[in-house]
Amino acid sequence: MRSRESELVTERGTIPEAGAPIIQTAGLHKRFGNIRALEDVDLDVQPGVTGLIGANGAGKTTLIRLVLGLIRPTYGQISVFGTPVAEDPAGLRERIGYMPENKCLPLDQTAADFVAYAAELGGIPPVEARRRASETLFLVGLHEERFRHLGDFSTGMQQRVKLAQSIVHDPELVLLDEPASGLDPAGRDQMLELIARFREFGMNVLFSSHILDDIERTCDWVVMLDAGRLIHSAPLDPPGEGDRLSVEVFGDPGPLVDALTRQGVSVTVDGAVVTVVTRSEDAFAVMRDALESSGSSVRRLGTSLSRLEDVLVAAAREANV
Repeated sequence: MRSRESELVTERGTIPEAGAPIIQTAGLHKRFGNIRALEDVDLDVQPGVTGLIGANGAGKTTLIRLVLGLIRPTYGQISVFGTPVAEDPAGLRERIGYMPENKCLPLDQTAADFVAYAAELGGIPPVEARRRASETLFLVGLHEERFRHLGDFSTGMQQRVKLAQSIVHDPELVLLDEPASGLDPAGRDQMLELIARFREFGMNVLFSSHILDDIERTCDWVVMLDAGRLIHSAPLDPPGEGDRLSVEVFGDPGPLVDALTRQGVSVTVDGAVVTVVTRSEDAFAVMRDALESSGSSVRRLGTSLSRLEDVLVAAAREANV
């Protein structure tokens, strides 16, 4: 029997042309009475894992529901895989997986029954649906628990079930609405690791979150909405930038900067945050050696502690001028 991983790669069906946008909008507006949810959004979502960032009420969930065809634009256009959503919403939904943010699981069903039912809704025959449900639950770490009732599951386990039902029918695009919401740090790490693995399966992902670190850890591209307007859409790491790592240190960053400079790498300093960019070396190894030789203590460490935040704050400021 083939593994679940191999099926996700080989049974996907027709994949859009390389480089073609997965989602496109033009002049997209959505209002609910006097409330402006989206205003004049022109957006191309590229293949890969895209982060959709914005505060609560920015329009993230509205955009996801428009992609699914669950609601219609007030005016403007939205297409998925080159097909206008209004022309074939049901057909497009067969190619899309959706993990909603809110609680929506039938607590009196087992995980196996629920995910198998989701597979049948995706057009998979019942016997095959049971097999896929079992293998998908194994993929998300719930193989032993699959026959327990969902009402007995923790929040983290329920999130994994929602993730499983969103991918059980092998979609080409997965829409994840705040997938790490309500999880403890360990559960959040595990969820982000699962999402990052979707690249291995050839899945495209639109990942909604209001937490910058989640986006930086998982995504290739970032889109930011603010009060219903698109204010930023760009690759998360510009091509040619090199390997980048930042640390925030306790106390004076000077000794760390000196140690990094002696290694001949590019260093920038913003308060207590020290960022190193390398083109031919492992930035983590460079930073590790410099921290050891300088005796500096680390408060935080990441691929970029301030870069994405700075970009988005600047974009929001420019949009509100």
